[in-house]
This record gives sequence, C-alpha cells and structure tokens, in this order.
Amino acid sequence: MSLQLTLLIAYLIGIIVFGLVVSRTVRHASDFLVAGRNLGPGLIFATFLAANIGAGSTVGAAGIGYELSLSAWWWVGCAGIGSLILANFVGPAIWRIAKQHDLHTMGDFLDLRYNRAVRGVVASLLWVGTLAILAVQLIAISRILEIVVGWPKWQGCVVGGIVVMAYFTAGGLSTAARVNAVQLVFMLVGFLVAIPFALEASGGWAALGETLSSNRDPSYSSMTGVGPRGILAYIVLLVPAFIVSPGLIQKLYGARDERAVRIGINLNAIGLGLFAFVPVFFGMVAYANFPALADPELALPQVMVELLPSGVGALALAAILSAELSSSDAILFMLSTSLSVDLYKRFLKPDASERRLLQVSRGAAVAGGLLAVALAIALPSIIQGLTIFYGLLGVALFVPTLAGLYSKVPKAGTALWTVIGSVSITVVVYLWTDGTGMGILTPYAIGIICAIALTLARWNHDRKT
Repeated sequence: MSLQLTLLIAYLIGIIVFGLVVSRTVRHASDFLVAGRNLGPGLIFATFLAANIGAGSTVGAAGIGYELSLSAWWWVGCAGIGSLILANFVGPAIWRIAKQHDLHTMGDFLDLRYNRAVRGVVASLLWVGTLAILAVQLIAISRILEIVVGWPKWQGCVVGGIVVMAYFTAGGLSTAARVNAVQLVFMLVGFLVAIPFALEASGGWAALGETLSSNRDPSYSSMTGVGPRGILAYIVLLVPAFIVSPGLIQKLYGARDERAVRIGINLNAIGLGLFAFVPVFFGMVAYANFPALADPELALPQVMVELLPSGVGALALAAILSAELSSSDAILFMLSTSLSVDLYKRFLKPDASERRLLQVSRGAAVAGGLLAVALAIALPSIIQGLTIFYGLLGVALFVPTLAGLYSKVPKAGTALWTVIGSVSITVVVYLWTDGTGMGILTPYAIGIICAIALTLARWNHDRKT
C-alpha cells in the first residue's frame, strides 16, 4: 500500500471518529439544525470557508484554470463577492428575523414572509438542484481516488458518500462546524505546502511562464481572458447563489449574534478571494506539465500525485478531500433540513416532537446521501452539475428572498408567480438555445431578469391590496 493511500485512509477514518465523538453532545433537533445558535465568529468563518471551498473551488476550478488560466479566478472570486454582500447586508437582517421567530431553515423564512405554498415549491425545486451539487462533490472525491488507487468512478463516489454520511448524520451542524474547522486546517496547510513544490517541479516562475506563453495566446495569462460575456456569466451564476444559498443561510442561523455573522462571513469572503488564485495556479502548472490531459478535471489530482514528493502529495490530497467533504456536509445539511423541516414537519407532521424531528433529519441525510451517490455515478462532470445547482438557486430564490426581506409589499402570489415563471423561462431559453443564451446573456441571466420583471409586474397590484 502506498504512503499516499495509507495517509488518506487514516485521515478519512480520523474525520469519522472525530465527528462521532463531537456528535455525542447533540441531544435536540435545534442542536442538529442550528448548533444551538451558539457559533462565534471563528466557527462561522471556518464552517463557511470550508463549505465554500469544495469540488467546484478545487478540482473544478483547477480544470477551468487548465483551460483558461488567470481568468478562471472569477469562478471562485464571484463566490467571495456574493459572500461580502451576504455578510454586510442580507446576513445580519435575516439572522435577526431567524432569532426572533426561531427559524431553522430558509424554508422557515419563506413560510413566515409569504406562505407554506412558496416554501413547498422552493423546497421541492432545490431538492433536485441540491442533489446535483452533492453528487458533484462525490465526483471530485472519485477523481482523487481514481488517480491514487485506480478505482473506477462508482467506487470513489460510494466511498465518499459513506464518509460524509457517517460523520454528518450523527450530529448535523454541531458536528459539521467543528469538523469543518479541522478540515479547514488541512485544506490551507496542504495547499500552501504544495505550491512551492509544484512550482519547483515546473522549473520556477520564469520557466512556467515561458512554457505557458509558448503554448497559449496572450489572453491565456489575463484576468479578463475569458471575455466580458464570460465574466458576466460567472457573476450572474455565482454571486446571487452565494447570497441566498439555503445551506449558507442556515449556517448563519447558528451564529450567536450579528457580530459573529458579519465578522465570520466577511473573513470567509476575503479567504475566498485569496484562495481563488490557488486552483488557477495548479491548473496552469498542470497545463505546463501535462498539456494533453483527456479530462481537465484531472489536472489537480494529477499534479498532486505526479509532481510532488509522496508525503507532500498525500498532504495536498488530504487538503482536496477536506474541501470536498466539508462542502458535502454543507449540502447534506440543506437536503436533510429541507426534507425534515420544510416538508415533513410543515406538511405531514406539524406536531412532531424534537426527538422525532431529529430522527427524520438523520434519515433524510442518509436518503439524500444515497440518492446523490447514484446521481454522481450518472453525471458526466463537476462543472455541469454545479451549473445546474447555482443556476436554479439564483433564478428561483434571489429575487423573492431579497424582495421579501427588504419590503412588505410582495405577497405570496407574487413570489409563486416569480419562482415558477422565471424557472420555466430559464428552462425554455436553455433548451431553445442549447444552453448558450442570447447575446451576452446566459439562460440564467435571462431567468433572473425575468424574475425581477415578474416581481415588478405584480408589485403595483400587491401595493394596492
């Protein structure tokens, strides 16, 4: 057994054991769902940054960096921009409402502000999208195991699903926030240690730059190389999603006060902006050393295995695994709370006890994890799965959430009209244009514009009534 495989197995077992130990403090549904509303700035920062640095921010972003170089920064950088808006505007406002009304999920807010029909429609839509993004994390884990062990994709997806279900199902947000802090340390240390070794293996900055410039046109080394349409597409797809993501909103519900929300999420935003350069760097290194990769999403694990010393490579691979696992538990959090609170408790069993709700939350996490494993085996790529989720999230939730948070005018009918209408238009445009959109506007940009237009069209009617 190789050193890399041995250390990875030890790391995965350690994460499961640590999660199970921490989960012994979980006694009530509120501990599982919002960590008792007792997370300080440090744990908010750790659980947010660990959740946001996942498959798309590592394996996926390195694949984009392999193809686009520096302009791939926008993929992760836009998440940082969205986080800044969440930290300073949306987050504190929605935290106050959650504290006052004892909210546990994004669905609770939609129900409070509109009605349970809006809650049910959005929860059902997001369940599909959330399964896709959890599947993406498992695909990324399978990529690593494919390079290190030679396992086929399905085996890697199954192993990843088992690990994340094991520690999250036991303790929910209480466990995940503390496990995320450990994972974040591995992430940051692993990537930082790997950078100089990868650079040395490429012959230094000068040699790396010369290799890239001789093989690509000048735009490859430009932050704007993807072009205005590409940058706009990233902004529209990612910024709204990181403002209204149910998983992130529910994590900030666990903050002990507004100060924790502002400080923790702002630090997360800064971290994302800086980290955005890391996968880009590894993508460029991969292109310089392996210019004929059949699948760009193999760029990052290929660098870690082929270019780094065994010990450093193992640490770097543990960093990537940490990223995928931490994002997986955040997504599993969305799945379990959406099913248990937004659907089960609200529609099927309103008088469910704390003990029963905890049982259903854990069962929902297992069910969601198993479905995601099956979807991961079927989905062809990481970026495709992420695009489905982020696009659906922005189109369905961005306008109704902000309109409901900052105005008392829009009513439930307007919210339903906006969600159903904008998502339907997005799907039609996507199919009609084969995903390319119209002019500089992607299907998701058109969907958000339509959401704004649909809300404004009903605004005057709601204001009068």
